[in-house]
Amino acid sequence: MPKDRDDKHNSGTSGGEEFSLEEILAEFGGAPRRSGGKDKEDTIPFPIVPKSPGSHSARPTGGSRVVDFPSGRSQRSAGRRPPPERRPAPPPPPPSEPEEEKVVDFPGEEGPADDNPIAEGLNRLVRKADDYAGHMFEEEGKEHEASVRRAEAYIPGTDEEEPAPRRERRPRRQPPPAPDLPAGDLARRYGKGLKSLGVRAVLALLLFLPALYLSLDVLPYPEVLTPQLRIWILAGAQGLAMALGADVLARGLFCLFRLEFGMDTMLAFACVAVLADALTMTALDARAGQMPYCAAMVLGVALLLRGTARKRRGNRLACRTAASASQPYLVTLDEGKWNGRDTYTKWSGQPIGFGRQMQASDGAERIFRRVCPLLFIGCLALSAVASVGQGAPERLLWCLAATLTASASLSGALCFSLPWLTLCRRLSQSGAAIAGWDGVTATGGSGILLTDTDFFPPGCVALNGIKVFGDFPVDKVVACTASLIKESGSGLDKIFHDLLRSQGCVYRRVSQFYCYEGGLSAVIREEQVLVGSSAFMHLMEIPLPPGLNVKNAVFCAIDGELAGIFALHYSLHGTLEPSLNSLIRNRITPVMATRDFNLIPAMLRQRFKLPVDKMEFPAAERRLELSDPDQSHSDILTAVLCREGVAPYSEAVVGAARLRRAVRMAAVLSCLGAAAGLLLAFYLTYMGAYASLSASNLLVFLLMWLVPTPLIAGMVNKY
Repeated sequence: MPKDRDDKHNSGTSGGEEFSLEEILAEFGGAPRRSGGKDKEDTIPFPIVPKSPGSHSARPTGGSRVVDFPSGRSQRSAGRRPPPERRPAPPPPPPSEPEEEKVVDFPGEEGPADDNPIAEGLNRLVRKADDYAGHMFEEEGKEHEASVRRAEAYIPGTDEEEPAPRRERRPRRQPPPAPDLPAGDLARRYGKGLKSLGVRAVLALLLFLPALYLSLDVLPYPEVLTPQLRIWILAGAQGLAMALGADVLARGLFCLFRLEFGMDTMLAFACVAVLADALTMTALDARAGQMPYCAAMVLGVALLLRGTARKRRGNRLACRTAASASQPYLVTLDEGKWNGRDTYTKWSGQPIGFGRQMQASDGAERIFRRVCPLLFIGCLALSAVASVGQGAPERLLWCLAATLTASASLSGALCFSLPWLTLCRRLSQSGAAIAGWDGVTATGGSGILLTDTDFFPPGCVALNGIKVFGDFPVDKVVACTASLIKESGSGLDKIFHDLLRSQGCVYRRVSQFYCYEGGLSAVIREEQVLVGSSAFMHLMEIPLPPGLNVKNAVFCAIDGELAGIFALHYSLHGTLEPSLNSLIRNRITPVMATRDFNLIPAMLRQRFKLPVDKMEFPAAERRLELSDPDQSHSDILTAVLCREGVAPYSEAVVGAARLRRAVRMAAVLSCLGAAAGLLLAFYLTYMGAYASLSASNLLVFLLMWLVPTPLIAGMVNKY
């Protein structure tokens, strides 16, 4: 083997002699490191490890990499920094027998895996890249094959599921243990005493007018109406109003036995405190001619009666609507049904749990039961601070009356009842009923499944004509086509069932049934039967008549030969397009879970100009799963539908979602107003500002916080 070029430059040394470390460093511009009386023992020599020819040099223990020269000399790698700490020189290695020749491995040449892991990793990456590059273009040109082009031309595009990461949701509150009464019985129960409740609400509102006149110093009073007489009249008006609303006030007090403290309970305590203050204010604290807060309490009782009556009317209307159909449709929000998200589903069944959900408390009551106990405790504590804490215990009743009145929101009974009755009236006209507040809370889905009958209810698809080809008999073609349509569960089943009866045919036994994009296949009496659209026939290489121009039809082929064509006429229902637009505007994506092979996005877009770009179209096998009548559903009902079509379906879903937002917004604003009133009343009572906390000013404050509730309730019906 030829010598290395370094041996030629070092011709002054003998072939078997080794260079010392000092000479090597001097040759490359280095010098041995010395200090004081120490000589070259301070440097750390690197032992030369013997190796077999063709292998990598071994890694030394000093931490640096050493490349052996052919003559056996060692050299520190160029650019390497010396070790940071000094170590005693290791003992010299045992002498090895001289080798005939030594080979310096080329950098990057493969060696043992434990010699150079970095180089080995790079080599693996290079090999993988080469292998990938060698197989990159194996499928090049396949997209130009005739079968691929034909499938792309005739098979409609479908949407793939991309499950998004689901957020951890709190478990829903379980419905209360109320009896699950039938909807008809529950409607009769809600109707009892409803008329007298409305009359008492009107009488209490009429009592508010004289109370308002006596509380405001706007109009002059006769001389007979002395301040003392006005106080007694106000107390009598409040007492009469409390007698009219004794049942609703008592219900608020009875809720304490169930550890439930709502806004009606707060109003009941406020009425007691205001009435006690009115009867004792002359003896305890005259307050410079100020009137008690009786007018606000009379109005509060009137609105409580009004809200209770409207809620019961809405409940009765919803129960009557749900009981009007013997076999209704049920709407539930199924978790993770499509694309990993909650999706609304409509299915047939009995409304089990509807009566239990209708008797549950509404959303506003559930919010008030968390906030009102804190407000009541705050009223007691702050009233004690403002009166007893100031050394004026005679003002305790006034402080309690002021804080409780300011905290008893007038809109407490209207946050749910106002939008609830309005929505129930609209939905009853469409044939839908929401299953109470538990059904309202089960409205947070981002998708809604629409089947064949949702797009085209019975009567919107008609048979235009029949054409039979070849020597096939009409009854055979009709029977085979109707049998496959029935087996698929398509929305065309009723049309072909009527056609089957009119032709005097019967269904035939089907085996090896399969569903494809655009068509169906099965074996009937050892004959291969294909039923589908014209695109499906082209894909299956079934020759069609030349010049055929049928847009929507059902084709039937038997043993590879066209047997018949059934022309169909699809007419769009007037409520379909506005219903779809309403769903899309409210961020609810329609998902086409159709089984009719003619209902594809291209047909809906070209024929009816529907917004299919905002809709999703799953694959054929996924559509069968989503429209399976035997699939499992949620135990909580969202709504009960009594009519076909997408109109009652979409109105129930959208209306329930808007009702949920409106009730929560109104209840939160009511709680904020109650908290603001408590703090303001505490400050004014603490300062003893009788004029600032007068009956008229407090009434104006309560009325201002009442205004947002009817405004928010009016937006629920605008969709």
